[in-house]
Amino acid sequence: MPTFEELRQTRIDKLKKLKTAGVLAYPAKTNRDHTIAEALSYFGRFFKTKKTFVLAGRIMAQRGHGKATFLDINDGSGKIQVIIKQDKIGEKGYQFFMEVFDIGDFVEITGTLFTTARGEKTIQASDYKMLSKALLPLPEKWHGICDVEECLRKRYLDILFNPEVKDMVQKRTVFWASMREFLVKKGFLEVETPVFETTPGGADARPFITHHNALDMDVYLRISMGELWQKKLMVAGFEKTFEIGRQFRNEGMDAEHLQDYTQMEFYWAYADYEKGMELVEEMYKYIAEKTFGTLKFKIRGFEVDLGKKWEKYDYKTTIAKYTGVNIEEASLPEIEKTLQKLKIDYDKDGFNITRAIDNLWKYCRKNIGGPGFLINVPVEVSPLAKRSEKNNKVVQKFQPIIAGSEVGNGYSELNDPIDQAERFTEQQKMRDAGDQEAQMYDKDFVEALEQGMPPTCGFGTSERLFSFLMDKPMRDCQIFPLMKPKQENNK
Repeated sequence: MPTFEELRQTRIDKLKKLKTAGVLAYPAKTNRDHTIAEALSYFGRFFKTKKTFVLAGRIMAQRGHGKATFLDINDGSGKIQVIIKQDKIGEKGYQFFMEVFDIGDFVEITGTLFTTARGEKTIQASDYKMLSKALLPLPEKWHGICDVEECLRKRYLDILFNPEVKDMVQKRTVFWASMREFLVKKGFLEVETPVFETTPGGADARPFITHHNALDMDVYLRISMGELWQKKLMVAGFEKTFEIGRQFRNEGMDAEHLQDYTQMEFYWAYADYEKGMELVEEMYKYIAEKTFGTLKFKIRGFEVDLGKKWEKYDYKTTIAKYTGVNIEEASLPEIEKTLQKLKIDYDKDGFNITRAIDNLWKYCRKNIGGPGFLINVPVEVSPLAKRSEKNNKVVQKFQPIIAGSEVGNGYSELNDPIDQAERFTEQQKMRDAGDQEAQMYDKDFVEALEQGMPPTCGFGTSERLFSFLMDKPMRDCQIFPLMKPKQENNK
């Protein structure tokens, strides 16, 4: 059995043969005139049998049969069988093909279509051309590789051999396109806001820090999809804006969290969180239908029907129901004792009453299948939301709940500059005490609010929603997830 390096060397030798023969191994141009899917569509309907097609694709399988060779080629749109016969292309041409072409190579095939006696849709080659010589052999049994890390590291092979992964990539595109389509139809203007910020804002998260050489200063990669910038656009007179892009949070990794991912946020002037809930429910249904063709999903053991009535889950009542804790009366030591009793892991660095309550909620949400909205969140947990006019201890916030987790976050935006300044001050105190997820004081944003911002509803959702609808971990739903470099064995 030849080693991997021996197989590679054999292909390099074939590459030299191509060059010696004056044949380009990596030409820039192909004369392809049909995709394989287009060619396959000709079967079953009238067409001239002598019509010549020029197809191209990767050789996925090769089998010899006397003076004929059968190939399977795939161009991404479909697969077709190719037959190369010595009496059709000549002895010299046939021998050259057998000497230098391998599984994995990209090839151009010129020929006519026909159906074999076994019913196989086939193109009979009258000519061929090398398009790209592969120097590494394709794995024979990619599905047999049990190392998930290796599959993600060589994602291009995972996509090539696994139809489910390819389908996920295509659905991911439809997911974001349908969200954009929905918002544009509703009159929202797509905008772009800075990725580099001098003060990271719009979320409770630890940012990445990098150095800007031209300005000689440290900057942060954004932790929200331009929340404070889009609110400034509300100040500027725009009524509906949204942005879809990448954001970055220097935090832990698990099935629901990544550090580099796609997020959408919209801001809607003259609307409150109740209007926001109506719009988001409509948007989620629209996206689900467009992307998956259904409103019914199986997610993490839950049967979720987005088409049924969406419930409302009160924050305080839900926590009391599942933990017995009254969050308005319990002290920090009492909540911490409950966390320990329930065996809830929590970060003790910068631990405070806000983080304690948040950990209680994260425990409770696992029991809720949804669909519905979490409401009446304490003001301490959401420093950018407007207080409820009925109860100033809670804010006008809503979070879609599906299969035991939040898959979005929205609220009636805080537009009182004095209240905002006070909340930023409290957040900064928490940050100074060690809570690295607490928000920094943003003087420029407070000044913008002092110019006047209309009542506004803001909402954001990330690719976590997509991963939930796919019922897969977030990392599996990224096309090329971030991986640690592979450690080479130098022994």
